[in-house]
Amino acid sequence: MSQFLSIIGWSFLPNIATSWIQTIYYGLTIRAGDPKPAPGSPRFNSHRRNIHVLVVTLYLAYTIYEADFELRRQGSFYTDLGVPFSATDRDVKSRFRRLAALHHPDKTGSVAADSASYFIHLKAASDTLQDAAKRFAYERFGPETVAWQKCVTIRDFVTRGVFSGILPHYGVAAGSIYVLGLLGYMDFGKFYRWLILLTLCVFEIHAVTRPNFPTLLDGLNFIFSHTATHPPYLPYQLIQLTRKLTITIYIALSQIGPLLVMDASPSKRSLGDEDELLRQGLTRLEAIAGQFDVDATRLMDMEMAPFKGDAEATSNLQGKMREWLVQNTIRADPMVRDALGMSLRKRRVDVPAGARGNR
Repeated sequence: MSQFLSIIGWSFLPNIATSWIQTIYYGLTIRAGDPKPAPGSPRFNSHRRNIHVLVVTLYLAYTIYEADFELRRQGSFYTDLGVPFSATDRDVKSRFRRLAALHHPDKTGSVAADSASYFIHLKAASDTLQDAAKRFAYERFGPETVAWQKCVTIRDFVTRGVFSGILPHYGVAAGSIYVLGLLGYMDFGKFYRWLILLTLCVFEIHAVTRPNFPTLLDGLNFIFSHTATHPPYLPYQLIQLTRKLTITIYIALSQIGPLLVMDASPSKRSLGDEDELLRQGLTRLEAIAGQFDVDATRLMDMEMAPFKGDAEATSNLQGKMREWLVQNTIRADPMVRDALGMSLRKRRVDVPAGARGNR
């Protein structure tokens, strides 16, 4: 439950970290005296969105590394004894005898309590791996199976593990998702959240009930054994890692998903949406043109109002307009303008300096 509540916390923490990083970013990239992008501007919002995605991505990558590091630090009965997963009962017993000769409290000079605790741990690991039912249960449910005293057969261990561990966990997880959804923290990607939860539940039940390791685990262990010094995983370790990864994916859906969809939506807009926007723009343009036409007609009517019903005034106005058009047309002709210029120059040939007029 506490892991799911971390989603609420990460609804606020990235915003604080994003503000700090954005302030530092502007301080490093913008010279003193130059204006910074105003809050709410497109450039400011773009920078904030990119920084927010980066902050959340780095945190999610760190949580995966942290979960893997914690599993390696805790180790397993196999790594503590120094035997491979394929070790037989005889190999386990022989290895324990050699370790007991080194770490038995009577033969060590360390603190008695620490030495005895470590020796008891090695004894429990040896006894678990030498018992087929306990070994099967340990590989799938972890070291807590050592305390299951009433379980004897594999069926007993699997039944207790499924009904006391897996089903209650996913019952609480489903309830948490539902409640957080009602509170508005998981509106984005609801279908995928439930799909991931159901898929992981089926995977865990499959992993703890099959006699062999899951195919996914075999593939990971093969990669680890050939590319790095990373120790191989047991099924219960893979289950713990996938549970942590599920929380990480949920946080990613809440924090990054809406931002990525917001960025991708303009480029993925369908042609139908583009046609609809163009159609709406043409409609608005047609309405504006029609309004201009109405306004021009009204102004013309207002100018012609004094002459309406008066035939003589209208005829006189038409004559004046015709004369004005003719005169302006003639005066605009290049030949007429050249002739007028020459006539004016001839008139001023014999005129004394400083004289005014054309004569």
